[in-house]
Amino acid sequence: MLQPRQIAVLVALTLMWGVNWPMMKFSLRELSPLYFRAITMTGGALTLYLYYRFWRGVDMRWPRTEWRQVALLALPNILAWHFCSITGLQALASGRAAILGFTMPVWTVLITLVLAHERPSGRVLLSAVAALAAVLLLSWQELAHLAGRPEGVLWMQAAAFSWAAGTVLMRRTTCPMPTEAVTVWMMALGSAFFWCVAPLLEATPSPAAWSTGLWWSLLYGVLLNYGVAQVIWFGMARTLPPSASAFSIMAVPLVGTAAATAIVGEWPRPLDLVAALAIVLAIASALLPRRQSAP
Repeated sequence: MLQPRQIAVLVALTLMWGVNWPMMKFSLRELSPLYFRAITMTGGALTLYLYYRFWRGVDMRWPRTEWRQVALLALPNILAWHFCSITGLQALASGRAAILGFTMPVWTVLITLVLAHERPSGRVLLSAVAALAAVLLLSWQELAHLAGRPEGVLWMQAAAFSWAAGTVLMRRTTCPMPTEAVTVWMMALGSAFFWCVAPLLEATPSPAAWSTGLWWSLLYGVLLNYGVAQVIWFGMARTLPPSASAFSIMAVPLVGTAAATAIVGEWPRPLDLVAALAIVLAIASALLPRRQSAP
């Protein structure tokens, strides 16, 4: 049984992750995507470093022997996921981007089965079919409208696959560094990447022209999405049962779809709701543990 404090923190985590999608979409009205990633990720990495190093006393050193391994982990988990997801979000409604991005748990299970040379169970097949149905529903609707941006679907699936591959790689990699230190240094590498690429592909932003809403959105990304949410996740993931973590992930697309109406004025269509429910079914089939029969 979860304690009331655990339930409250888990709900807060779900809300922060879900609301983050329309908040990012709101920021892209005034700020280009690569500069948005560079600014928020740099602020988030610095915030986490200061918190873990000076408040929690975590050893944040990055030994030279681990440089290559951390860089390899950062490639799918940070660089590919954040680049593809922000590019896809620019082309899609934020609710749809959240739905498509959270096909990640399904990809994780499928990649693990392929690497282990195992046959998928009925639950895994149901999960894959439900996720595919959600992707096809949203892809069809994007293609059916002249204003649709079907390439956004491809970007979000590339992002979800990268995140899944990175998750599998993290599980199969042994690293003597604390997980908190690995995460912060991966984010630092990602920040350096975006600061190098953004000037080549986008116009230099003018902070003096930014609205108050954009400043609040950036602050949300730095302190809540990259800061508080990451601290909660590391603190709770080690103590929560897997089913609780799964339920939290399942709720994020629904929260993102609902919050988009209030933040960026995106009203979900019936197919969006059907796709969101399909993703919930897919994640539940992939992640929730089976009920143990009594001996």
